[in-house]
Amino acid sequence: MNTKKLFIFDLDGTIADAYTAIWKSLNFTRKRFGLEPVSYNESKRKVGRGDRLFMEMFFPNDRMDEALDIYRKHHKKALVIYSKQKKNAKKVLNRLHKKSCLLAIASNRPYYFTKVILKALDMKKYFNIMACADKIGSVKPDPGMLYYILRKLHVKIQDAVFIGDMDIDMETAKRAKMDAVFITGGSSSLNSVKKYKNKKVIRSLEEVLKLAS
Repeated sequence: MNTKKLFIFDLDGTIADAYTAIWKSLNFTRKRFGLEPVSYNESKRKVGRGDRLFMEMFFPNDRMDEALDIYRKHHKKALVIYSKQKKNAKKVLNRLHKKSCLLAIASNRPYYFTKVILKALDMKKYFNIMACADKIGSVKPDPGMLYYILRKLHVKIQDAVFIGDMDIDMETAKRAKMDAVFITGGSSSLNSVKKYKNKKVIRSLEEVLKLAS
């Protein structure tokens, strides 16, 4: 894989750990509905496709709007309390920034909550652009948000890399014909991404620095 000038990061499980916040908000909402709590691991396995699709796995369709409203109101505070950076994330972002690399976020999270997390973790200042599903009108694995970032930052696809922790991220990069980096320890197992050939596997975010031009 050649060196890159644009580093596009997924959010949850890649540079930020908001799994506890998601789990807390999910079970707060389920309690309001008189439902049994969901385990942390089950909640973690099902994130990554946006909050509406996530909630559809746990609530009846005829009450989805009500459930989503309760979840989102709770989640505003939960994210501030429980979000934390993935190991060395700020250090890596800072070093890439100092190397004059371009940095972007590509997330299925709503734009508002993406901003809440990045602000709470003091990371927003590092990013040139944030592409979120609700603003772009494209949900991963559709590659639309990657194309959007490339257009806005005037970067060729061969000079960009997408870093994520899920099979959906690797599929998004594949469809965009973009190089990808899979970081272990997030929502998807290494076994689930074996079929993707356009990827580099890392176990620490610091390994991304080797790709900086």
